[in-house]
Amino acid sequence: MTAETVADHTRSVVQDFLQARLAGDTGRMVELFADDVDWLLAENPVVPWIRPRSTGAECAAQSAELADHTVPEDAAATLDTFLVDGTDAVLFGHLSGTVRATGKSFGGPFALRLTVENGRITRHHLYENSLSIAAACTAA
Repeated sequence: MTAETVADHTRSVVQDFLQARLAGDTGRMVELFADDVDWLLAENPVVPWIRPRSTGAECAAQSAELADHTVPEDAAATLDTFLVDGTDAVLFGHLSGTVRATGKSFGGPFALRLTVENGRITRHHLYENSLSIAAACTAA
């Protein structure tokens, strides 16, 4: 496989993942995640959907857990940049939402690094404004 073909395949899998995520298709996300995933999202004990994960099913469930704890009509994400280099993809954008339990909003920039190997996502590293999210999850 040429480098261009590998990058095209990575882009295709990531686009499929983004579509499944937007649709809330947990079953498709489980298919797209590898059995074992290098998951990185800074732990935040006051945010119920942010926790360590390592299996494809756990990683796919994060989307549903986020939806359970936030107001769907207030959720928004924009994608500003989508870079692909071989098996790696990096996405930059902005996300925002409202925590259902507190009614408080959060928002900020994000960066997501994904690695695709053998047609499945093996790395998911998300960097986001965790301070804003934590503040939105606390009642005080």
